[in-house]
Amino acid sequence: MTLAVRYTAARTLDTAPAQSVEPGPGEVELAPAYVGICGTDLHIFHGDMDARVATPAVLGHEMSGRILRVGPGVEDWAPGDAVTVMPLRWDDTCPACHAGHQHICQNLDFIGIDSPGAMQQRWTVPASTLIRLPEALALDRAALVEPTAVAVHDVGRAQVTESEKVVVVGGGPVGVLIALVARAAGADVRVVELSAHRRKLAQELGLTVWDPATDDIDTLVGTWTGDAGADVAFEVSGAAGGVDTAVEVLGVRGRLCLVAIHPRPREVNLHRFFWRELTLIGARLYDRSDFEQAVSLVADGTIPADRLISKVVPLTQAPAAFEALEGGGDVMKILVDCTADTDTSDDTQGVAV
Repeated sequence: MTLAVRYTAARTLDTAPAQSVEPGPGEVELAPAYVGICGTDLHIFHGDMDARVATPAVLGHEMSGRILRVGPGVEDWAPGDAVTVMPLRWDDTCPACHAGHQHICQNLDFIGIDSPGAMQQRWTVPASTLIRLPEALALDRAALVEPTAVAVHDVGRAQVTESEKVVVVGGGPVGVLIALVARAAGADVRVVELSAHRRKLAQELGLTVWDPATDDIDTLVGTWTGDAGADVAFEVSGAAGGVDTAVEVLGVRGRLCLVAIHPRPREVNLHRFFWRELTLIGARLYDRSDFEQAVSLVADGTIPADRLISKVVPLTQAPAAFEALEGGGDVMKILVDCTADTDTSDDTQGVAV
């Protein structure tokens, strides 16, 4: 018997025994090593996605691990292979799929939200979701491949090019990853972030960071760009003020890439869009090429994954880790270690926080 972290109700998680699922045709059974907790997991934890998530739900989609067993018909994979998972299962029948946009399938199964995720000691998934990891890449660092793939996709959607001036509004994990990926593409990047802890980390990574509470962002942008405004802004904060900042920093024909999930409608300065002929770009998820590029960026150190990991906790402490992440400011990325041996003689450990 193995353990899984389950969401059972708003602000309530437990660690409970779970049966491993034998891999069927085209499937593999994995032993997850490390699983990251992300903003979407927190939305689920808060009960914001109860209309979509069926309880009890095993969470987690930022992961690394190794193959335990392969099902019938699976080729090119073997037990022991180091992998991560692109957690998307599409139907290949909807208009989005027919247009070549399978990653935003209109009937998408996002594994870890719509079906069981990686925060368990045994996990069976389609072999088609696997992404190979270099053996030299430490598995804790490899758990950041998925959020890095998000950043790669975002920078690609915004069509960031060399020497462009880019503002990232929000210096959390995804915001910092976007800034690093954009910098690797040759852009001149600034990050806007309220949290002193996150500003400090971003600065240690060589990024220039502004504090919207004390800095005059408009003046700084004017000085930096010669009053032209930024070419691209990424809204990663999820806050109304972040939307305002992302719009205001843009120059003529600037591009605003919306990354954050906004749970409610926001007021937007549409006159600014009209006056400067701005473009709004939505960016969601990733495709296989984004994942493969993300593996390379993490493996070669372009993404200093180890610097972004604030804490690693055992599976049984995952519920408390969600509470720690709610504070936000002093934590960047928490990983759940699924590899520890467990005593399954104890009763289910329920934690409401």
